[in-house]
Amino acid sequence: MALLSGCLLRAQSPKPHTTWSDYGGGADDSQYSALNQIDRANVIKLQIVWSYPIGDGNPYLFNPVVADGVMYVMGKNNSIVALDAATGRAIWSHANGRGAITTRGLNYWQSADGKDRRLLYANANFLIAIDARTGQSIPAFGADGRVDLREGLGRDTARLSVQSTTPGRVFENLIVLGSATNQEYNSAPGDIRAYDVRSGKLAWTFHTIPHEGEYGYETWPNSPDASWKTVGGANAWAEMSVDEKRAILYVPTASPKYNFYGADRKGANLFGDCLLALDVRTGKRLWHFQMVHHDIWDYDNATAPKLLTVRHNGQMVDIVAQAGKTGFLYVFNRVTGEPIWPIEERPVPKSEMPGEEAWPTQPFPAAPPPFARQAFTAKDLSPFIDDPAEAARFRDDIQGARNEGIFTPPGLRNTIEMPGNNGGANFSGAAVDPEHGAMFIVSKDFPAMLKLSLTGPDTGDPATMRYKSAFGFMITSSGLAAIKPPWTTLTAYDLNSGTIKWQIPLGQVPELAAKGITDTGAHFPKVGPVVTAGGLIFTGTRDRDIRALDVDTGKELWKAEVDAAVEGIPAVYEIAGREYIVYCAAARATTHTHAIPGHPASNEPVPGAYVAFALPAPAK
Repeated sequence: MALLSGCLLRAQSPKPHTTWSDYGGGADDSQYSALNQIDRANVIKLQIVWSYPIGDGNPYLFNPVVADGVMYVMGKNNSIVALDAATGRAIWSHANGRGAITTRGLNYWQSADGKDRRLLYANANFLIAIDARTGQSIPAFGADGRVDLREGLGRDTARLSVQSTTPGRVFENLIVLGSATNQEYNSAPGDIRAYDVRSGKLAWTFHTIPHEGEYGYETWPNSPDASWKTVGGANAWAEMSVDEKRAILYVPTASPKYNFYGADRKGANLFGDCLLALDVRTGKRLWHFQMVHHDIWDYDNATAPKLLTVRHNGQMVDIVAQAGKTGFLYVFNRVTGEPIWPIEERPVPKSEMPGEEAWPTQPFPAAPPPFARQAFTAKDLSPFIDDPAEAARFRDDIQGARNEGIFTPPGLRNTIEMPGNNGGANFSGAAVDPEHGAMFIVSKDFPAMLKLSLTGPDTGDPATMRYKSAFGFMITSSGLAAIKPPWTTLTAYDLNSGTIKWQIPLGQVPELAAKGITDTGAHFPKVGPVVTAGGLIFTGTRDRDIRALDVDTGKELWKAEVDAAVEGIPAVYEIAGREYIVYCAAARATTHTHAIPGHPASNEPVPGAYVAFALPAPAK
């Protein structure tokens, strides 16, 4: 009977990558759908079949989750809303407190018998569980339905803010969470933690800033005050991936804090800026690779590790690929952590800051080639700087700055950073075809100028002095990056060979397109592509256009305009034999979504909505 029951469960299980019940499409965060009803031949027929207005005028970039015909989205005033995934009709709404929730997505879990179905997300530093069928809180989870995420970090909870806007990752009866520890001195440590989805009890913790006796402890200064008691960051604020077959969790980590000055944390600083492979059931470290030693550039690993199978040296190899803000793509054997292609430690410039010890080498992959530009000089200035005096000022600033490559340490004089700490690949910015070894990366070239200044008392001890970076994105008076376009690209890799198949500008700047200036790429995107078995890449951009591109060439096959700009990841799913694609069209179409000096973010209301597309229904 047990054997028969197991066979029935397997028979009823959906085929891989045919549902969208997890953020990013699945536990592996592939941003891939094996559905192929919509393909190159018929994509031109796509039409809007329903929309659900958000209605509060605020910007959103939520990736919907779909399970058993129900879609779960973030709605008006931070609420969680259940919709009929075929019609967009609201089923229930759950109000949340005034604090922020995980605005990029949430987690869905159900018991083996399907009787217990839960949504898990964070709200105001608490992990929340609600019933997916009713939207009601689950009082037995944690304390009255919530778990305080600030507890257990060994710091003053009143001073901590640790909630990430990215959801965690569910595996079996666990939910694994990273955190957003802020960017400052004295921020929280970036512990990776797993909680029981039923009780909310802590199951395991991995210290990304190792405690005494733990692996990597010696890569930090540990006297007189141990670094794990004082230094923060090395956190996973972005996306994680799980190899469900092997029960391996892949975690991309961010820089230690403070981002741009590290005299108080001399050393390589494990596990900052790493790809971590952990046993997802226990939190035990299996292997790691550090992309940036002693990060003083804010070069976080911000994109989900991508799991593929490729043909390498005549054999099929399961790999994990990690894209970075640096524009590098690192590729490893998924099980052993061995690089698929050589990664060379090369000498990099020394720091000019008192007491700072920049790490003498950094890792450079031999292959694949970078997907972003990694240098910015005066010859790379944008041709769209209309004011000659402004162009001259930029030219003088660049020529007077320290500019010795991607790992030039910041100091007391201007330093060029390219592709910039907000450049390269960011959250949701990559998708794969896991069976064919193809990977697609959205990246932006967004140079920054760094300059440190003392913000506290001159104690005479660099380890206790506090420097801050008056960094600024290199933005023109028109609000566009000072570098010549394309500002955003989509790069297609063949990871069987470690080569670039094609690269195209992604999106437009409407003000320039109106003048006939195209192929610039959109500006300041936070968009996530989705690949389908129909041979298509679906993505949106800040120019309010959504697109379907050919996976083999990048050629645009279909485009539609929506009422608001698009950020985040679309959802692809099937209901009653009909394939749907849903976008969260609720971002601001302005160039600036963050407070850039001299260019405040727009506060204009957004006419946001979730918009569903499908092929015309067959005639009855």
